[in-house]
Amino acid sequence: MKVGFIGLGAMGSAMASNLLAAGHALTVWNRTPEATEPLVSLGAKAARTADRAAQGEVLCSMLANDAAVREVFLDSGLLDAMDAGTVHVNHATISVALAEELAAEHEKRGLGYVAAPVFGRPDVAAAAQLNMLVAGKTTAVERVRPVLEAMATRLWPLGEAPQRATVAKIAGNFMLAAAIESMAEATALTRAHGVSAADFLDVMTQTLFAAPAYQGYGKLIAEQRFKPAGFTLPLGLKDVGLALTAGETARVPLPFAGVLRDSLLEALAGGDAELDWSALSLVAARRAHLDESEQG
Repeated sequence: MKVGFIGLGAMGSAMASNLLAAGHALTVWNRTPEATEPLVSLGAKAARTADRAAQGEVLCSMLANDAAVREVFLDSGLLDAMDAGTVHVNHATISVALAEELAAEHEKRGLGYVAAPVFGRPDVAAAAQLNMLVAGKTTAVERVRPVLEAMATRLWPLGEAPQRATVAKIAGNFMLAAAIESMAEATALTRAHGVSAADFLDVMTQTLFAAPAYQGYGKLIAEQRFKPAGFTLPLGLKDVGLALTAGETARVPLPFAGVLRDSLLEALAGGDAELDWSALSLVAARRAHLDESEQG
């Protein structure tokens, strides 16, 4: 298929490379043009403007946040430049409100809109092993299925309203943040009593919590390996904020989300913005003054 891809950060670049590997004709655009070069070397075409990347049958996007999605798709007039019938697949984690607005704006213009956020870090994306949540009109989803399947190990259909995939992704990231925070606090406790994070998490991730999220993030915490970040602390704060907003809108209390927000803010206040969000373990350690006590 003739596919455009907008947003070539670590995730977007990895996902787009799999479209080329699957034989799709790919045109890419990024607000920082240099990001297109690796994909061009693999056979993609670089568009000078976003609208030139939107001339195919499908346009995928993986942008950082609501502001970026709004700027590129709504404020710039990009939707008006797209041919009727084109399907836009949005892989970004955005607010429920913006997902609803985008669905309505696409519908007005005769454009398809599919929300397809993903679970998986850049290395998982590069291996085409993402789990992809998918919601949108059945006709639009079926039309883009070959594109989605080139990037994911499994598609998880969640209905025809795109915001369903959006809120499921927000809720999933909230659960990931909660898992990281629980490991951060638990390892601070064991360290204070002489049991290393590595020893404790080795037990936990092979017994009670033998699941990919705990194993992957537990390994990062045990090894204190927070760079390069697969998912940064500011992105984690953004997603927890999306959960709080979605909860407030629907009158759903999320008391632990408030705890997570404050922990993430504390990490950023401590200068950890470039680190992976598993660096929440540093916050728990600082609260317990562990470095001081272990050195003493």
